[in-house]
Formats: sequence, C-alpha cells, structure tokens
Amino acid sequence: MTTDTVRAPPSYLDVGAGETHRRIAVRAFRGAEPTLVWLGGYRSDMLGTKAERLSALAEAERFGFCRFDYSGHGESSGTFEEGTISRWLDDARAVFDATVSGPAILVGSSMGAWIALRLVADLRRDGLGDRIAGLLLLAPAPDFTRRLVEPKLSDLQKRDLADKGFCTKPSAYSDQPTVYTRTLLEDGARNLVMDGLIETGCPVHIIQGMADPDVPYTHALDLVSSLPGDGVILTLIRDGDHRLSREEDLARIEQAARELAAVTNAV
Repeated sequence: MTTDTVRAPPSYLDVGAGETHRRIAVRAFRGAEPTLVWLGGYRSDMLGTKAERLSALAEAERFGFCRFDYSGHGESSGTFEEGTISRWLDDARAVFDATVSGPAILVGSSMGAWIALRLVADLRRDGLGDRIAGLLLLAPAPDFTRRLVEPKLSDLQKRDLADKGFCTKPSAYSDQPTVYTRTLLEDGARNLVMDGLIETGCPVHIIQGMADPDVPYTHALDLVSSLPGDGVILTLIRDGDHRLSREEDLARIEQAARELAAVTNAV
C-alpha cells in the first residue's frame, strides 16, 4: 500500500440492500477516452503499486481512471470471508455503471482478470459490449478456485472446508493466512470462464511472469487457448513474479495500456 498520507478520501457507492448492502470505496476521475478501470486481486486493495502507477499514467495522458475496493477489501465495507466472485462482480458492475462513460480498458490483476472477463460477458449479454475497448490482464487467474486452489488442497484443508466452512494457508504477502471459504469455491464453480471459448469482442494483452509462484505461466497459456486468435497478445517475463511490480514490469504495463488506448482512439 502507498505511504502517501495526503490523499483525498474515496467516494462511496451503495450496492445491494438489506443484509447484502455494502459501501464500495471508489477513486475515479474523468478524462479523455478511454477510461482505465482497475480491477484488483484477491485480498488486494486499490492503493497498490500497479494501481498507483496506472493512475499516474492516466493523469499524465489525460485518460479517465477508475479504481475501487471490492466489498470486504481495503476501504470498502463488508466482511472478506463473505465475499464471492459473484458478489465482487456485482461490485465491479455497479462501479462501472455509475462512474465510467465512453469506452473503457479493463485492467485486471490476478483474480481481477477473472472479474474482468465476467464483466465483459455480462455487458455483452446486456448489449453493452462496445463499452469495453480492451483488456489488460496481469498474472491472470480466472477460474483460480477450480484450477489453482482445489487441486492443491490437503486432506486437512478439505476437512476444514467440510467441518468449518473455510480453510487457510500461509500467505507470502501478509502475516495473516489466506482464507478460502466453501461458499467461495462453490460460487467460483458457477462463474467459470475457461470451460469454452471466451468472446471478448476487443483486443486482449496478457502479461505473465514465468517465475510466478501463485499463477503458473501455463495457466496464462491455457487462457490464451480459450480466447479468439485475433487481437490477443501474450507477454511472458522469464523472471517475473506474481506482483509484477518491479520498475521494468511497471514500464511494460504502462506501454501495454498506451498501446490498447491507441487502438481505441484509432477506431
């Protein structure tokens, strides 16, 4: 998280009603087309290095920019353990509808790439697919519950899921363990995107580290095989990790965003 202490507070968007009501923290500014929309990862917040860098890029290039925290994350309300892909997708759709006008480039990091692909599918279903001008997917982890988490569960973790409704594993990014709930895994199975052809209707650029301990680069290769051949670029970084937050990684992300924006503005 950034150490900047002179930061304007976020605005808040009310999503859901009754027991499902939550207040989603949003930071956004308008600019020329396109709008870059940041979709963060599992247990991440909108003040991470990559989001900060893209915000600065958008400001410098006079693009619009939007970022937010899913419910149970960062400055948003809600309990993390109650979160699911469906709920966080609803958060993303509500923020998108309320704050983004004109064409947008969705920048999805890790789990955020899954949210991005589901958001595109929902918009296309509603006849709004032309609102998405491009996808920039960073260490993408669509279907991670089914493909990356469940196959590695130990017998103890499976028992915990059955008996307690959740299991944990040590985290390389926090002193607190990573939590997976039975509800998250069951909901993930209802939101799979890599079980057939993924129609995005826009250019896609994937950036994946080959030294990523959390999302193997073979997962990105599998994702590419699910995408139409035209307009898909895969950049593999031999020594890149999951964070993709080194200066050279950030420069690649910036360049990819500029190239997608150039395609948008050329249409």
